[in-house]
Amino acid sequence: MSPADPDRRPLLVVGAGGFGRETAAAVHAINAIRPQWTLLGFVDDDPTLVGQQLEGATVLGPIEEEITARPAAKVVVCTGGPGNYFTRMAIVRRLRLPPDRYATIVHPATSMAATTVIGHGSVVLAGTVTTAQCSIGNHVAVMAGVSITHDDQIGDFATLASGVRLGGGVLVEEGAYLGAGSLVREGLTVGAWSMVGMGAVVTRTVPRAEVWTGVPARRRRHVEIPSDLVDGER
Repeated sequence: MSPADPDRRPLLVVGAGGFGRETAAAVHAINAIRPQWTLLGFVDDDPTLVGQQLEGATVLGPIEEEITARPAAKVVVCTGGPGNYFTRMAIVRRLRLPPDRYATIVHPATSMAATTVIGHGSVVLAGTVTTAQCSIGNHVAVMAGVSITHDDQIGDFATLASGVRLGGGVLVEEGAYLGAGSLVREGLTVGAWSMVGMGAVVTRTVPRAEVWTGVPARRRRHVEIPSDLVDGER
């Protein structure tokens, strides 16, 4: 099936880092089963990346310039890491695109309950399992091998790094970052923009805008949220 096939939708991946490349690999896996996407390339504001070939796609150029030039293309924002997990929201706010411009990418090697709801702009990578009545918001990053169990709710812009395990009835609020291999006991909340460290075991609710690490996890410090992203949070 040719790239120009009308059944395929054009797609731009924002960010040519690790998460962006993992998303591109997920797109190839989707297309191998049933062609759905024409991956136009990556867009990134780092000029040193322009022209590079990554995961079978080219880094085209600056984010806003390339997205504006391709109004028919769907977009998925794949940025952010533990050092700065605010970038996904910053880019989405900057772009001001309508929700229907955003793609939702779910790797075919997932086990997703029929009752799972996933918002626009989210990415779910291979090995993820959802069980019953789970909700994943908009622009959420769910990395490989995550377990989301009954009645869990994941807020917009949250990140669940590889191997995260959530007990039932967990609420992960907007923008929270759960580090690789972290565990959250059933019925707890991880507050907005908080960070749970890699391998942490959360046995108590985490308030908003705090870093918690360790086994069991304990508060380490406050999170400084950029004031231009979240009004009233500093």
